[in-house]
Amino acid sequence: MARWGSAVLDRLPLAGDETVLDAGCGSGRVTEELLERLPEGWVIAADAAPSMLVEARRRLARFGDRVTYLECDLARPLPIVGPVDAVLSTATFHWVLDHDALFANLAAVLRPGGRLVAQCGGVGNVAAVHRAAAEVLDDGWEGPWNFATPEETAVRLEAAGFVDVETWLHEEPTPIEPGEPMETFLTTVILRNHLQRVPEPERAGFVRRVAERIPGSTIDYVRLNILATFGGQPG
Repeated sequence: MARWGSAVLDRLPLAGDETVLDAGCGSGRVTEELLERLPEGWVIAADAAPSMLVEARRRLARFGDRVTYLECDLARPLPIVGPVDAVLSTATFHWVLDHDALFANLAAVLRPGGRLVAQCGGVGNVAAVHRAAAEVLDDGWEGPWNFATPEETAVRLEAAGFVDVETWLHEEPTPIEPGEPMETFLTTVILRNHLQRVPEPERAGFVRRVAERIPGSTIDYVRLNILATFGGQPG
């Protein structure tokens, strides 16, 4: 995921003195690369999870006051004073169920001409894993995520005032060694929300049964890529 984040960052043109919102900074790995490309700039590192912001503060301590940390929900108006020059986001937007609100809130803090460069899970993302989990749980739960299509994403962006919109999918099939490595990966990365629905004594068995159902021990990641410019007012 850090490799994917670096590739997304490469799509964001920077002079080095901009203010950039990292929308969903997580532990700060991609934020660190972003700051290295902004020797005279600033970053607002935003995340919904306090634990992630604690880790980001530790990782980014060397950048001092060039980083502002913001605990926030991207589905709600963002408490940011003054426009930012760009928004960067990796592996976050699919956790926001209301994408209309998401893009409106990002537009509200971007200057006219500011860039949005993002990547998240798109339609079909980890479908085989979720299908296997649904078979094991047998309860029809669909989960707290929004894996959108490029087409509907483009419409929502344009409605929020973005122009020069580009959205597309690409597949990132990721093989994981079977057995303990796969089970650890599922437990810590993909099935965390599922596990909250399983009694603790049964969790290891649940993960093992899901892992056994994943074709070729390969995670079927599908990434939704977003490039857009804020036009200055809602579309």
